[in-house]
Amino acid sequence: GSPPPSLTPALALTVFAASLSSLGFGFNIGVINAPQKVLEGEYNATWARRWGSPPPPQTISLLWSLSVAIFSVGGMGTWAWLKLAWNWAGRALLATNGLAVVGGALMGGAKLGPTYTLIIIGRFIVGAYSGLVSVLVPLYVGEVAPLRLRGALGTLHQLGIVLGILGAQVLGLRALLGTPAAWPALFGAGLLPAALQLLLLPLCPESPRFLLARGQRGRARRGECGAFGLAGVGLLELCRSRRYRQPLIVTLGLQLAQQLSGINAIFYYSTSIFEGAGLRDPAVGTIGTGVVNVAATVVLVERAGRRLLQLVGLLGMMGCLGGPVWGALALASALAFVGFFAVGPGPLPWFVGAELFPPGPRGAALGLAGLVNWASNTAVAMAFPDALGPFVFLLFGGLLAGFALFTFLLLPETRGRTFPGGGDPQNPSPPPLGTPLEKDTELQCLATHEEP
Repeated sequence: GSPPPSLTPALALTVFAASLSSLGFGFNIGVINAPQKVLEGEYNATWARRWGSPPPPQTISLLWSLSVAIFSVGGMGTWAWLKLAWNWAGRALLATNGLAVVGGALMGGAKLGPTYTLIIIGRFIVGAYSGLVSVLVPLYVGEVAPLRLRGALGTLHQLGIVLGILGAQVLGLRALLGTPAAWPALFGAGLLPAALQLLLLPLCPESPRFLLARGQRGRARRGECGAFGLAGVGLLELCRSRRYRQPLIVTLGLQLAQQLSGINAIFYYSTSIFEGAGLRDPAVGTIGTGVVNVAATVVLVERAGRRLLQLVGLLGMMGCLGGPVWGALALASALAFVGFFAVGPGPLPWFVGAELFPPGPRGAALGLAGLVNWASNTAVAMAFPDALGPFVFLLFGGLLAGFALFTFLLLPETRGRTFPGGGDPQNPSPPPLGTPLEKDTELQCLATHEEP
């Protein structure tokens, strides 16, 4: 038999290049947090110059909440573009960098114009960029990755996100770029992953399954896959189909569990949370959550089942919500909360969703998953912390308990299984989740030299 697939240089380059989008996504999540006080001062000064008097505090609070939440609105609005992006497959990642460049340039140059206006517009655009890459990266990586490496490589999307968040938190320190003079450079730094990806991604192959679906078997084999091409399934057909109902419910449930767990309340508002808890230096808490998120993301996913990790993560997060609310103990509870998130609810939803669907409906399914993810993200960003005051975490605790029960009852184990090969209209019976494919349809590794 053939040797087991390994991490070839071509595969490593491909996954690294794709994950740069995840890095930019994470950076744009975290960049708004640390310089909150600096930007609120800038908003105040901009308003006073424009209108002749300082704004009332509630106006600054509204502008700040809009600056945070508009990112999610941008991400939510991109689901309609995903059919086109799916047709472009991996090359769509290259095109999305245009959004990253425009949005980053607007925010980096915001000091030259009406600051809050340019920040809000820029955040909307990078939100649109992030909405696209949140679907395209796990889709692309999952299709080029061999079965044995798919779980480990699938976590790199979430790892890129958490590294981006951590990088933004560190650069946002007042000792670095979180100052009244340097904050434009902080926002401009988000251009760096996009610039590097523009150089590297043209060197990478298209998704092999995508090439074969377009009849390019020779190129698909040179991309090192023998895969199957299936006609695309539209969104309406997906939603009406009994065949895909359970996988779709599970996929959407995982996305809701990720966003309604309360994790973005920590990432978007951690500085305010730690200040309210009386922590002397809230930046320590903010960066601590980023470090724990990175550390927990790089372990366990291929060493334990997806179902077990999701359950442990959700129940652990629920337990952390009952922790103390002051000082160092609040920090410890927040760090544990983030750690449990990174064990399962953080990395699993995207690539488990991809594992549940054959190629035909996968684009529509992940596009709908992206819409649900970003809609719930927007709800959290806009509702926290004012909607329910100190009781907001009780709501998150109840939701976590419900999602843990959902996981126990409905989530199948997909670890070590191939992408399902169903979706053929000539074969009306739905294949079991994870049905093994024929040997010549497995993605083995990249960069083979076999000719068609």
